[in-house]
Amino acid sequence: MWRVGIARTAAAAAAAGLALCAPAAAWAQDGATPSAQASQPASLPDDGQRSVTNDIRLDLGEKGVLHAEESIAFGEDPPEEFVRTLPVREPYDAERSRIYEVDGISAVDGGGRRIPVSTHEDDGTLDVRMETAGHSAAVLSYTVRGAVDPVGGGTELEWTAVAGYGRTVAETTVVVDAAAPPRALSCTAGRARSSIYCTSSDMGGHEAARARFLQTDMQPEESLHIVVSYPADAIGGEAIIERDWSLTSAFAITPATATVFGLLLLVPVGILLALIRIRGRDERAIRTEASAGDSAPVDASGAGGEDGSVRFRPPDDVHPGQIGTLIDEQADVVDITATVVDLAVRGHMTIRELPHAQYSATDWRLDRAAGPLDDALLGYERLLLDALFQDADQVKLSELGHSGFPDRLVDVREELYRDMVRLKWFANKPNLERNRWTTAGIGITVLGAVLTVVLAVATQWAFPALAVAIAGSAVTVGAQYMPAKTRQGSVVFAHTLGFRCYLLDAGAEDVPREDRVAVFSRYLPYAVIFDNVDRWAAILASASGECAADLPWYSGPDDWRMEDFADSIRSFTLTLTGVISNTRQFRTLR
Repeated sequence: MWRVGIARTAAAAAAAGLALCAPAAAWAQDGATPSAQASQPASLPDDGQRSVTNDIRLDLGEKGVLHAEESIAFGEDPPEEFVRTLPVREPYDAERSRIYEVDGISAVDGGGRRIPVSTHEDDGTLDVRMETAGHSAAVLSYTVRGAVDPVGGGTELEWTAVAGYGRTVAETTVVVDAAAPPRALSCTAGRARSSIYCTSSDMGGHEAARARFLQTDMQPEESLHIVVSYPADAIGGEAIIERDWSLTSAFAITPATATVFGLLLLVPVGILLALIRIRGRDERAIRTEASAGDSAPVDASGAGGEDGSVRFRPPDDVHPGQIGTLIDEQADVVDITATVVDLAVRGHMTIRELPHAQYSATDWRLDRAAGPLDDALLGYERLLLDALFQDADQVKLSELGHSGFPDRLVDVREELYRDMVRLKWFANKPNLERNRWTTAGIGITVLGAVLTVVLAVATQWAFPALAVAIAGSAVTVGAQYMPAKTRQGSVVFAHTLGFRCYLLDAGAEDVPREDRVAVFSRYLPYAVIFDNVDRWAAILASASGECAADLPWYSGPDDWRMEDFADSIRSFTLTLTGVISNTRQFRTLR
């Protein structure tokens, strides 16, 4: 600022004044521009390069626009090109920079012929490159906006008249004309951040009509900075200030940004509260309805049976695959495995363990059966049977991975999801609901990330944009919980958990001896879902031994005994689970 220039040490100003006393006095008296010969020391050699001079005329308009015209004389040895550097960005304070808009750049020679000009901006400066070969002089014209700013009780022109030359310039004069006379002026010259006063300056004699500056022997890396003060309201315009980018400023936490950040965070908080409320419905149903399923799932009335025998009646007549999907809201490997065992138990297929050597892998053969007439298959169960057997009535478990079985499983799973909607346990298919929310969450997260980057580069509002990314992440995570059950689904879910408690603790004594093989066989697929296979396989094997009855749906080699059943069915379910897990559709559960 000009006040800083005016406050330069008196010693430096006095020294400059003494050195140029005579030429400065002559300049003040007749208004003529001082010559390079008068300003240079007597010992300064005139080697041709130092014959370059520049006469800069600055016309400061009422709106603060600076119109510049420079008359550059090259003497008898014009260079191939001459580079003139102008400032376009300078530090203003610790966090901001001052911008100078330079445009309308053109150049002609002394005869008015156009001189080719090219520009290159780099690190706050604009290099103007003129092709001066064969031209003894050049007239460079340009305009500057942003050099004027109201300061205190006046208006101040602050401009680096010369930010650098392409070669040594013997003499540079700067004359500033404005609509009002200057009140004060200051100048510095030399290398970057120099505080040395320029060669001379004055305000045009006793009339004080214009500001004039002189600097001699400017080296290519040196600059000339001028400040001129004018009365308030005499000159319009104001400085162009931009905030410098930094990580701290881009993510500045201010009352405004913090408020917006908090408001945007209401989105994930609202989703969380909604999920808590929706999930709370399951918890309430468990507290009031679970006991209804915590009892022996049999019908002892004899209805539909023969001779008063008991029949298996699961809570809400749910099938194993339906229970698995209802519990974790996705049709996965264990649901398919349990359904295969259930179809065998119900008589729609048989499982035969094939003979094998002591150290060879065990294999099983599945044989399709007609099934009871009074046991209708659900849609996904029919598709699973078709996926297993395709066009044959027999298939080995080891062959399933190489057949069309893997590709057909996706239809089984989709039908199982549709079954959840048909039963009104879910309003929409759980997988579609989950995918919609996951896609929306990822989209919001990406939008928040892009918005954060854009706002960080251009503004100080990157901090609130983080809330958008956080909200998207919350939606993505919450998507796994979005396929919430309906009220009816929550009641069935509670009954199912009650049934699970029963299977974990019940014993054989709850069912008459003669009905245990049939009833406990029906328990087994549900035990697969609840990870309780070993216990109920052992109970079933014991019940079969007590009754001396073979299992109609499972058989083994000639040397196989019922005591081996627990190990056999465990191996079968693990092998089948591995076959299904290796299919493309079930590698990633959704």
